[in-house]
Amino acid sequence: MNSALIISNSEKIAACLAEILAQASVINITTISNGGEARRMLIENDFDLYIINTPLPDEFGESLALNIASRETGIVILIVKAELFEEVSDRVEDHGVITIAKPISRSLFWNALKLAAATQKKIKAIHDENLKLAQKIDDIRIIDRAKCVLISHLSLTEAEAHRYIEKRAMDTRMTRRKVAEEILKTYRD
Repeated sequence: MNSALIISNSEKIAACLAEILAQASVINITTISNGGEARRMLIENDFDLYIINTPLPDEFGESLALNIASRETGIVILIVKAELFEEVSDRVEDHGVITIAKPISRSLFWNALKLAAATQKKIKAIHDENLKLAQKIDDIRIIDRAKCVLISHLSLTEAEAHRYIEKRAMDTRMTRRKVAEEILKTYRD
């Protein structure tokens, strides 16, 4: 993890968490004190890790955690009082929020941090794979449109249009998508 946002009303706890994060080689650590400031910061910035020490001065922090978890690929750790742990954990764990009960020890937080790092790597890998698959689907869509253009304008069969795009891609050392884009551009006019 390269970046972390600590949201805590307690400067002492925020400093302690930042120290542990620095030991874990987190490079960019930002600390803020309330939910409103966090929501404004989220408009412009993305972080790998979000740590919310509840309660915050302007809100409890649970809705902020759920908001972050629903729109980000970063990991959210929510720190709550021990008597609220079960109740809050039941509400947020289905959304991927890691909950820790106060008081927390360094070793407990370190373990949660390791869990968060492993989870973040897995989520990033899945996110990257989804991007690749979306790109492949988009490529197939464009290639299929080019095949339809070739079929309608040159009276080729689907197999012939496919071979035409494949051969042209090999001959010109371009991707099939690039060839398909050129075909679409040529016959659009």
